[in-house]
Amino acid sequence: MSLKERFYINFIEDNRWHYIVDGLKVTLLVTFCAVMIGVVLGFLLAIVRATYDKTGRLKIANVLCKVYITIIRGTPVVVQLLIIYFVIFGSVNISKEIVAVLAFGMNSSAYVAEIFRSGIMSVDNGQFEAGRSLGFNYTQTMVHIIMPQAFKNVLPALGNEFIVLLKETSVAGYIALQDLTKGGDIIRSRTFDAFMPLIAVALIYLVMVMIFTKLVELLERRLRNSDH
Repeated sequence: MSLKERFYINFIEDNRWHYIVDGLKVTLLVTFCAVMIGVVLGFLLAIVRATYDKTGRLKIANVLCKVYITIIRGTPVVVQLLIIYFVIFGSVNISKEIVAVLAFGMNSSAYVAEIFRSGIMSVDNGQFEAGRSLGFNYTQTMVHIIMPQAFKNVLPALGNEFIVLLKETSVAGYIALQDLTKGGDIIRSRTFDAFMPLIAVALIYLVMVMIFTKLVELLERRLRNSDH
């Protein structure tokens, strides 16, 4: 069978290309929503951790945050996905997309928390002292002096976290969510041809990663230029 015939059977016949397009939409939706959850939750975790490191306050909250981050970072994302779907929501009729967003968002938050915390801690202590000498309290110093610098430092790392998360969502098929990878696998199961659909899925991931990597590089370049 020629490549042209295999392409027709895998993508054109019975409109099988819809599996790829629909899966791509789900992958992008889950990734973007999970990033939002990861950034918001990760930021809150980082604030607690950084406050404890800087002032010694929020000791109990800091311990809870450390336990959460340790558990999330110490277990595979696919296991977390299965636990949330089959254990936590096992008896609840809930959308697989929501489960995937929660699982990947929580997983990402642990890594984003450490990214934010490292950004906050990388700001020189003299900046804190300068804020205090201007009459700012701790919160005002963080909002007006530390956070703008910390955000600037961590934006490239956040971009990389987004790229990693995009690829990690490929395990969403474990809960039968029809994402991009699952879409390619469905075509494989219908045509018994693994090459065409799986290579197509790999190429789409590769193109998306290359595009987002380029955007991260542009962001890094713009941030470097703004320093001058």
